[in-house]
Amino acid sequence: MNTKSMKTSKTLLVGLLMSAATGGLFMSQCSAAQKVESRVAADITAQTPRLLNQGSPASFADLVEHVRPAVVSVVVERDGQPRIASNMDDVPAPFADRFRPFGQAPGFGSGQRGTPRAMPSPRAEARGSGFIIESDGYIVTNNHVVEGSTKITIQLSDGRELPARIVGTDKDTDIALLKADGGTNLPTVVLGDDSRMRVGDWVVAVGNPFGLGGTVTAGVLSSIHRDIGSGPYTDFLQIDAPINQGNSGGPTFDISGTVFGMNTAIFSPSGGSVGIGFAIPASTVKAVVAQLKEHGSVTRGWLGVQIQTLTPDLASGLGVTDAKGAIVASLVEDSPAQKAGIKQGDVIVGLNGETILDSRDLTRRVGMMRAGSKVDFTVMRNGRKETISATIGKRDLQQVADASRFGSSISPSSEDILGMKLAPLTGEAREQFELDETATGVVVTSVARNSDAASKGLRAGHVIISAGGKDVRTPADIGRAVSEAKNAGRESVLMLVEGPEGKRFLTLKAA
Repeated sequence: MNTKSMKTSKTLLVGLLMSAATGGLFMSQCSAAQKVESRVAADITAQTPRLLNQGSPASFADLVEHVRPAVVSVVVERDGQPRIASNMDDVPAPFADRFRPFGQAPGFGSGQRGTPRAMPSPRAEARGSGFIIESDGYIVTNNHVVEGSTKITIQLSDGRELPARIVGTDKDTDIALLKADGGTNLPTVVLGDDSRMRVGDWVVAVGNPFGLGGTVTAGVLSSIHRDIGSGPYTDFLQIDAPINQGNSGGPTFDISGTVFGMNTAIFSPSGGSVGIGFAIPASTVKAVVAQLKEHGSVTRGWLGVQIQTLTPDLASGLGVTDAKGAIVASLVEDSPAQKAGIKQGDVIVGLNGETILDSRDLTRRVGMMRAGSKVDFTVMRNGRKETISATIGKRDLQQVADASRFGSSISPSSEDILGMKLAPLTGEAREQFELDETATGVVVTSVARNSDAASKGLRAGHVIISAGGKDVRTPADIGRAVSEAKNAGRESVLMLVEGPEGKRFLTLKAA
């Protein structure tokens, strides 16, 4: 073999060896990549949401077949033109025209938006939904469905019609309990535990929209703890299962077929469904229905405190790390709270071991308790948690807050602190601002328009009772509180203020 041939052979040999090495490397890389893919696939499987892992329901037919016989149409007769009656009447602007009870929608049947349908007879008929919870004929629906009724008829899914009467109603939560006469061994559904539901869970609504009984829609639980301005005693669930006029009082089911909410309102510019509906939680329905069945009415628990939600600003001023709970602004004399030892400035963060989210949450939970119930409150006081036991009282419907009216004249003052002119509570100041003789603190005589105090709602005539956790009697006391907050490295100072709306805490920037 000549030298040229030998070089060529060596070159070929080296090339083959390199190819073999490259091939082995490629095979090794492929093997490693396959292992990585397998590991990633295993991780994805482990993290797959429970519902997808089990397979989403191919059909709700079995569920609907089981529950639909217990869902009824509620036919109501009223004398005269039907009145728009609902706990939604108090929804604040600009949303009042968008939140509607299902019984009424602007222009429905009239051809003109915003004009109620004309009724040819002085006797009007309205339709809603309901569901049977006991086989002898106890039925739950909305208060606004049956309010003002002269006759109520229940239409079952099998075509039967039964007369019904009102056992009791609760306007504060928009819940009514009916009793159908003449029915035995009626189909029922069970009120479930709404606390087990998670945002994104499947929901199925069954009802009587536009008089079309037995209508089924499906969607998901869109959100929880919704406040839509309808009062302090209901914490709404938001769903996107389409619900419309006539769905009022109908049930919304989870995929196990238990009722976790009762449909009561929709958000709608036109009166039709836009995929935002609201349901009363089953836990609220159970608590109210139990009292309606036993007493025909609802009595609510009373603690005797004026409270406000603990905001991040207030939490910072109090040295509290977690901005959850309700801060006690004032106590009613000789109230259950005062007898138990709850103090002004306490932050109520728990009730019987459950977290209190805000002032609305506390009001709702206390309101749902019966008078005489023993309750353990967890409070934050001076940066430490304490447990205080209290006996819930009975809310007196005749109790009315006594709000002072402040005059408009302004006393001159040389004191200017944090954008406020302040003055001691002299006899002249009390007379000018119509303040009670028992009022204590420092009166605000004017507030700079662009100040932090103005943005927090302080006005002439408000009285600052305490600053930095200490009672104040002169403007200088407030100045010292501001200096102490700065020296402690706090950006704001906590103040207790009294005005026409009562007592409340707020924070002002110490700079």
